[in-house]
Amino acid sequence: MEAKTKSSRMATIPALYDMQTTFFISALDGISDKDAHSRLGTKANHIAWLAGSLVQQRYELANDLAGEKKYNQQAGDLFKDNQGIKDGVAYPSLDQFRKDWNEISPILRELLINADDDRLDKNIDMPGMEFPLFDMITFVSYREANCIGQIALWRRLLGYEAMKYM
Repeated sequence: MEAKTKSSRMATIPALYDMQTTFFISALDGISDKDAHSRLGTKANHIAWLAGSLVQQRYELANDLAGEKKYNQQAGDLFKDNQGIKDGVAYPSLDQFRKDWNEISPILRELLINADDDRLDKNIDMPGMEFPLFDMITFVSYREANCIGQIALWRRLLGYEAMKYM
């Protein structure tokens, strides 16, 4: 679905965002909650953590764009402040992450489309650094693709069929 953005810098972001919105759901398709917590004897981030961190990232970006903290995923306490994976923690079901993803995705999409240059130039404060919101949006887009790719790899490692792109 084509979108006219307020800022020309954002022109390609909605198309990529829409693809990744769909790919996330596809990457999780059919994976059991038991398998979503499997690390196959490694220290790698499991699917449940990857999914939850992606959901958290969308909620936080929505808050940054909205200019206030008002959006929260149900498992936000497990992911706030960029927390890493925790051993021995049962993360929420993939159904819960899908529900929260589907809740925030249309809200964030509208915020992205309606972001003007003044908003995009506002600095975001992170521990030890500061950068424009536009830079955060492009980083988030990159990270989403990266994490969805990791989930797609986990699918194969756990014996599931490859992720479908349609």
